[in-house]
Amino acid sequence: MLSQLNQILQRIMPFIAPASVVIGVLFAPFFIHLEGLVTYIFAFMTFAGSLSLNFVALHRVIAHPLSIIIALVLLHIIMPLWAWGIGMLTFHGDMLTITGFVLAMIIPTGITSFIWVSMNKGNVALTLSIILIDTILSPFIVPFALSLFAGQGIELEVWGMMKGLLIMIVIPSLLGMILHEMTRGKVHEVWSPRLAPFSKLTLAIVIMINSAAVAPYLKSVDLKLIKIAVCMFFIAGTGYLLAWFIGKTLKRTQEDVISLTFSGGMRNISAGAVIAVQYFPGAVAVPVVVGMLFQQILASIYSKFLQKKIKPN
Repeated sequence: MLSQLNQILQRIMPFIAPASVVIGVLFAPFFIHLEGLVTYIFAFMTFAGSLSLNFVALHRVIAHPLSIIIALVLLHIIMPLWAWGIGMLTFHGDMLTITGFVLAMIIPTGITSFIWVSMNKGNVALTLSIILIDTILSPFIVPFALSLFAGQGIELEVWGMMKGLLIMIVIPSLLGMILHEMTRGKVHEVWSPRLAPFSKLTLAIVIMINSAAVAPYLKSVDLKLIKIAVCMFFIAGTGYLLAWFIGKTLKRTQEDVISLTFSGGMRNISAGAVIAVQYFPGAVAVPVVVGMLFQQILASIYSKFLQKKIKPN
């Protein structure tokens, strides 16, 4: 029964993600109160995905770091420059909006990329390594890069970010890998298929909770907001496509290409929204929170794209 449910959820995932965004925005007063659960829901999803991972696979990725370097260059150099260029063309002179575009692309990769990579049978070890390394480096990279683009220095709560990383990624991943090693892979064979549908359902809940945060910014829709939304959709969409193209051009493996596509396309929008609201005028936050609306929808689209473009070995 769980296997059938998982297959159904897999097929309708492109519809679940956007529907979850809409539900989150419409019922924001309810979902906003569940914000404290996101960390633990993420921990469950990471644990479920890590049951297929072992220490040998993780070591192999770290020992051959080219794919990690590609992801970091894309995340923190190529895409911020691209966002800045699009912003200058479309909102020339409006530095607050341009800064919002740059911030949306310069923040660390999204943790939900782990779930999408796992669903699409990508390189889970590579994705985990990118998330870990990028999140650890982000308290140093993000303020420096923003000071170059926006001319403003900001401070991030380093320990708060590290604590969230430990609970959401490090601890559940280690638990999953230890169980995999102790049972010689049997825990993956038995429990991964059973937990898979719950991972997809909890992902939908996370999208709803995160989307509730953008609701206040969407109460008054005007021409500028629509223009920002179109630009943000284009910038974010090309991020996925560029990550896929670079992976294919540099002849990465099929699994690595899937991982690079989602790791390079997704962002920790929640962290970006916090930074924007806390350290910049409100106008900077608008492109960031609007980007939250599109991220999971784009992930659904590129999930279908990858299934068509990348054939099984």
